[in-house]
Amino acid sequence: MSKPVTIVMIEDDEGHARLIERNIRRSGVNNDIVPFTNGTEAVNYLFGAGSRHKGDALLILLDLNLPDMTGIDILRRVKEDRHLKCAPVVVLTTTDDSQEIKRCYELGCNVYITKPVNYESFANAIRQLGLFFSVIQVPHAAP
Repeated sequence: MSKPVTIVMIEDDEGHARLIERNIRRSGVNNDIVPFTNGTEAVNYLFGAGSRHKGDALLILLDLNLPDMTGIDILRRVKEDRHLKCAPVVVLTTTDDSQEIKRCYELGCNVYITKPVNYESFANAIRQLGLFFSVIQVPHAAP
């Protein structure tokens, strides 16, 4: 039996993080959420030598505007990493610049959502992701 998908949330604004988590829970998704408020801790979790998540199926919710690095750098590293490249990445950010959006999709993000989001639409998207996870196996990271 496979382990459920773990949601890695990289969001430096605690208010946004609480709202995102609340809407995920309201939509009926009960997967574990591992929150990070800066890129350094998230990168250590994702790529550190002792990473406990190796082999787990992950969904990454990623803000682009972090205090210590850009979400673009994290996205690039995730999609270049043989263990994580199959992990779906949902970018949740205030940046609505069309070039930035294009760049994120070119780097491999799966969904790009501009904040402030319509949380009813966001909750619906999360419900659909939850249904997706219950029907389709998200590829586990390569060992």
